[in-house]
Amino acid sequence: MNIMTLLPFIVLIGAMFLMTRSAKNKQRQAATMRDRMQPGTGVRTIGGMYATVKEVSDDSVLLEVAPGVHAIYAKNAIGAVLEDEEYNRIVHGIESDDSDAPVVPDDASSLTEAAEGDAPAEKKIDLGKDTAADAKGEAAKAEKTEDAKQDGDADAK
Repeated sequence: MNIMTLLPFIVLIGAMFLMTRSAKNKQRQAATMRDRMQPGTGVRTIGGMYATVKEVSDDSVLLEVAPGVHAIYAKNAIGAVLEDEEYNRIVHGIESDDSDAPVVPDDASSLTEAAEGDAPAEKKIDLGKDTAADAKGEAAKAEKTEDAKQDGDADAK
């Protein structure tokens, strides 16, 4: 056989080997992350819910999702085990004492809100319409309103 005919098969087998290897590494990392869970640890489920671990068994975890509210989840449903500082920042809004860390807002409202004491300024956007046409439109609206009032007065008599 010629080496050129075997080359596509060799490349295919090599690609499959690399893909399975990376998948096994991800599974191993997820398993070690789930093994770090202890009672009192903050976690995020794969559904995005934040909770505190109360008990850990072989295949399941008892989570406290709110004060006094407990739920049993499969260990595979835990998406991330969070550090205490991160969990407290997200769930309780408690910032750490590290003042060097950048402050990132939870939403973009800080980018659009006016500073205190500033009146929100309304901006008109020029859409390229003719102002004379706008004036005619306003006059037509006023005329229709006046006609409606007169019709209402005629109906009342």
